[in-house]
Amino acid sequence: MWRRVKRFLRTPKGLLTIVLAVLAAIAAPAEGIRTVAPGFAIATIAAGLVDLLILRAGKKVWEFPSGAVLTAMIVAMVLRAQEPWYVATITSVAAVLSKYLVRSRSANVFNPAALAIIASFYVFHAGQSWWGALPVLPPFTLLILLAAGVFIADRVNKAPLVLAFLGAYFLLFTVTAFVADPQWVAEIFRTPDVQAVLFFALLILTDPPTSPTRYSDQIVCGVIVAAVSYAFFEWAGVVYYLLAGVLAGNVWEAWRRNSRRTGCTFPRGAATFLREIGPNLPRHPRHAREMADVAPCKQEVALRARESVEGRGRRGLVGVRCIRI
Repeated sequence: MWRRVKRFLRTPKGLLTIVLAVLAAIAAPAEGIRTVAPGFAIATIAAGLVDLLILRAGKKVWEFPSGAVLTAMIVAMVLRAQEPWYVATITSVAAVLSKYLVRSRSANVFNPAALAIIASFYVFHAGQSWWGALPVLPPFTLLILLAAGVFIADRVNKAPLVLAFLGAYFLLFTVTAFVADPQWVAEIFRTPDVQAVLFFALLILTDPPTSPTRYSDQIVCGVIVAAVSYAFFEWAGVVYYLLAGVLAGNVWEAWRRNSRRTGCTFPRGAATFLREIGPNLPRHPRHAREMADVAPCKQEVALRARESVEGRGRRGLVGVRCIRI
């Protein structure tokens, strides 16, 4: 048991769990432990139990719901600490459910925490203080957030994504400050917005299931997220402008993966993409499911290759290469 715990804590999810726990422990006294603890603890437990049962139903084995725990921690640390405990709890459970309601072949499309927090804004009129980013603590604590975030971003190999986003984000607002009223964007460069954007870029944007792996794709995604966040701030003026940006980046990444796998481009691939997204329980991939997700051009080749293999037994194919997509 202890070996499994040690092994988990060495993984990116385990390390992120430690980082979030440390940040929460540092920030909680300033917000009030009695204020923070109920929502934080109940949300984490509730989300974990829900995901535990879903994983059990899908995989037929008991598995620690590490993703749900991380999602609940992020939700609780972004929402206003003074919100009732049930707001963070319901939002966290909704975030976990969204992973299975809007899902591609092997991963959730949207960052679950971001999607649920935006929904809570309209359902509960919930505020966002980003207290987990240490905004009310002395300035030197920003170094703690920065060091922890850079460590996580490096471990998940998302440094280009972070740099591209922050560079484009601050460039857009800096240009706006020179060509328009600087007072309108001055808050972007002050507390608590600086802490919030660093927490977002280093710990939310870098979510592996919903972000690209190749450096070139990370740069494109980072610029898209920055541009959409800027647009929502400037023209919509909503408090969740950063989270709206990451959802746009999630859609782009899900489309890119689908297009690369199926070979379908816009607009032809739109129908395939929409069919692929839907409720899915986690399970081991099966050949029939994989074949259903392949574009007609690739599906025909794969079916012919399989028929040849079945007809020739162990002799294999000559001049034909079958690649699992």
